[in-house]
Amino acid sequence: MSKKRRSILAGKLIAVLTVTLFLPVMLNAGDLNPPPGAPAPTMKTLDQIPPTWSQKINQGRFVETFAGTAVLDKETGLVWERYPITSTMTWNEANIRCIILNKGGRKGWHLPTVQQLASLIEPLNNNPALPNDHPFSMVFDRYWTSTAIYSPDIKWTVSLYDGNILNYSTIGWSFHVLCVRGGQTNDYAD
Repeated sequence: MSKKRRSILAGKLIAVLTVTLFLPVMLNAGDLNPPPGAPAPTMKTLDQIPPTWSQKINQGRFVETFAGTAVLDKETGLVWERYPITSTMTWNEANIRCIILNKGGRKGWHLPTVQQLASLIEPLNNNPALPNDHPFSMVFDRYWTSTAIYSPDIKWTVSLYDGNILNYSTIGWSFHVLCVRGGQTNDYAD
């Protein structure tokens, strides 16, 4: 058999093997278009996607998570610790507490930004200035945030009692802390 004829036969053999082996696989690959009707279990429906910041949830805003030790805020998508400690602490102590916090077997907590903590405020409420259905066990007046103003040594604080936002030096002041999971972290690498 000539070299040319062997080359042609080898090419035909490869073509036959390719069609024989891969054609059934290609035919059973399925349709790339999803079937009509309800979404498949792996897809999220619109009510499972966290709402945007432009929406306000009046009832059912908070959902217990991590065995009841934290709450998911469905309006912002943030997870807050539900039972913060009752004592006040310096800003450095508050920051460290959030970094090492383990709630419901989960780490990844941080001191909230001023925007995150202020998102809990219900402007028409006072004492506390939180939504009526808030799930927090105890609410105190002033809480530290991670957001600096003017310099890294001056941080914004938020009052959950009356909703006021004020700044204080991180030196010489002690306030409460409410740790959060998700969203942006502090503004400066302190």
